[in-house]
Amino acid sequence: MLLVAIFLCGVLFGTGLIVSGMADPANVIGFLDLGGAWNPQLALVMAGAVAVGLAGFALARRRARPLLGDGAMHWPTANGIDRRLVIGSSLFGIGWGLAGFCPGPALVGVGLGSGDAVVFTVAMLAGMYLYRKVGKRL
Repeated sequence: MLLVAIFLCGVLFGTGLIVSGMADPANVIGFLDLGGAWNPQLALVMAGAVAVGLAGFALARRRARPLLGDGAMHWPTANGIDRRLVIGSSLFGIGWGLAGFCPGPALVGVGLGSGDAVVFTVAMLAGMYLYRKVGKRL
């Protein structure tokens, strides 16, 4: 049952990315181009995502156990801004701005057969591997 729920959530998320235009790098780059031909379309998509996320987290906070799965709820304990957070978020933003993909839309793009998404995903996986091998030492 848990795997079916995970699959359905992934399909819903991917469909939302396609319908909203977030899976199209041209839309994303247009949104990030504040000094040029700015496309504000994705601002509404992000606002809607934040609203749904806030509602979801508010409901989840009231639960002692997850809706699906075993055990207790596991909430993040870190709440500070440190060097790792700043460097990681900067790398994420630079990659998003250069490629027009972030991880979710890139995986949707791979599923749709986009060569650019495949290249981005391979580079993303290589970066994750390098971080596990080298980054933790820094």
